[in-house]
Amino acid sequence: MHEPKGRFLPLAGPRRFIGDLVHFAHRIPSAPVSRTMDLSALAGPRTSHPSRPSWACLFMKAYALVGAANPPLRRSYLEFPWPRLYEHPWMNCALAIERTYRGEEGVFVGLFRAPEQQTIAQLQHWVEWYKNEQLEKVGFYRMALRFARVPRPIRRTFWWATLNISGYKRCKRFGTFGLSSYGALGAEQVHPISPLTTTLTYGPIDPATKRVVVKLIYDHRVLDGAYIARRLRDIEDTLNGPILEELNGGPPTMAVNPPAAESSPSSSTPAEPLLKPHAGTVRPVRETETSAQGEAPSR
Repeated sequence: MHEPKGRFLPLAGPRRFIGDLVHFAHRIPSAPVSRTMDLSALAGPRTSHPSRPSWACLFMKAYALVGAANPPLRRSYLEFPWPRLYEHPWMNCALAIERTYRGEEGVFVGLFRAPEQQTIAQLQHWVEWYKNEQLEKVGFYRMALRFARVPRPIRRTFWWATLNISGYKRCKRFGTFGLSSYGALGAEQVHPISPLTTTLTYGPIDPATKRVVVKLIYDHRVLDGAYIARRLRDIEDTLNGPILEELNGGPPTMAVNPPAAESSPSSSTPAEPLLKPHAGTVRPVRETETSAQGEAPSR
């Protein structure tokens, strides 16, 4: 009598996307730094806020505000044609979101341009849009699924080129930092990997003390551990300062573009998430990349 055999399954679009992501993430010399934060002051105002923002929304804006004040957090390591750092004018967040695709759960990414220039209510609106809108109506989801059908050698070539040649395109298409958490499921990520310079994650929030372990995973080619530890302290201070004030009905804290970007006609317009790869309200500043690249080393 023959034993039953298993079956082969084709890789769905989200699985191919994750496969490409971890392929390049494994090349990053990353390390985690953690800090236990006290969020007890935010619990009540968050619940009573009209939009009842998610913790991911609050962490996103807090970290974006810290990044706006600390340029190294907006830097990326580029390898081609020579190793160099690129500094983006604002923060772009890549939020990992679980969605159902063809009967299976898959990870998609929602991109938010300049969260530090948006209100908490605006960010929460777009978080819910990314979580609940039909997949085919979300430009980034649709593009990711289409691109996943491209042969792997071509996909990997485009991934590598975007991550290593143009700093502006890298930050526009992939973000300056990632945000992912299993806290709502009662679990904590030990060391999530990502091709981005930093990734913010947090575990379950203690229901009694409202304390939570927050981690920043960083690219050691760009940043150092002591610097990241200080920025984690800044994130906690921002959560219990400007974020708490906005939750309590105070004026929202909005970061402004760097001086180099203030000459843009649309720089004073609040930025919205990138619904399409080549759309947005904050105009690029090409000179920033040029100045960050410097000169090629002599041979």
